[in-house]
Amino acid sequence: MAVSAFKNIKLYITLKNLLVVSLILVCTHFIKAQQGWELGGTLGISNYFGDLNSDYGLKSPGPAARLFARYNFNNRLCLKFAGSYARVSGDDKNSANTFEQQRNLNFFTNVYDAAAEFEFNFMPYTHGSNYDYFSPYGFLGFSTYKFNPKTEYNGTKYELQPLGTEGQFLGEEYSLIQVGLSYGIGMKWDINSDWSINVELSSRYLFTDYFDDVSTIYPDIKDVRKLHGEVAGNLVDRSIELGIEPGIGQKGRQRGNSKDNDSFQMLTIGLAYYFGSIRCPDISNH
Repeated sequence: MAVSAFKNIKLYITLKNLLVVSLILVCTHFIKAQQGWELGGTLGISNYFGDLNSDYGLKSPGPAARLFARYNFNNRLCLKFAGSYARVSGDDKNSANTFEQQRNLNFFTNVYDAAAEFEFNFMPYTHGSNYDYFSPYGFLGFSTYKFNPKTEYNGTKYELQPLGTEGQFLGEEYSLIQVGLSYGIGMKWDINSDWSINVELSSRYLFTDYFDDVSTIYPDIKDVRKLHGEVAGNLVDRSIELGIEPGIGQKGRQRGNSKDNDSFQMLTIGLAYYFGSIRCPDISNH
């Protein structure tokens, strides 16, 4: 009896171990089956929010484009590397605020952005599946971007950063290469086992308030003219162009709001191509 019981226990342990190993192998197979790279591109529009668009309106949308490489760890988690281009702008003429209309500042810039983002599918997403072929997703990461705010004055375009429009001394100007927080939401769904459509709203919270060259207070315009020239002094306070004399830009008066950093968004749609192998269907689908 004791020998028989021992054999049964031994058989039970052996079967249990085989079952555990089998489950691990099956799970590993199906997890690996979801692994693979995607390459894609999207086109759309961009918009800026900041001191020259303080009411968060969609007033001056510009073009946007993204190229990305996405690695799927499984059907839920991805790592994405993306390069983006956007053209954004802001203009006090579009404001409903009287002070901002009189301030009469404006800017535009091209933005070149490189981001690394972790992406999470809210639903299981499997390329080539008849069931898990679409999913909304969210993502979070960091970006490095280059910008260069400019304006047009008397028919000529000027770069604003070198002009020290808020009293920056030579060598103390804000950097044109900055980092930001990249986050957003999207939707992906398969056309077939290789191609998918991606719609994405990608946002950038910037760790600077000088994206639009506006942040703090009006400097002494005479000092700006001495340091940076006549044009720089004229671009400090552009209310004079509206016939407001002697202008609203008295030294120390608020020019921008430094408590809120600037941001911009991109809404894009495009295609992605999957380079992984075609997967076997899930067990539950048999």
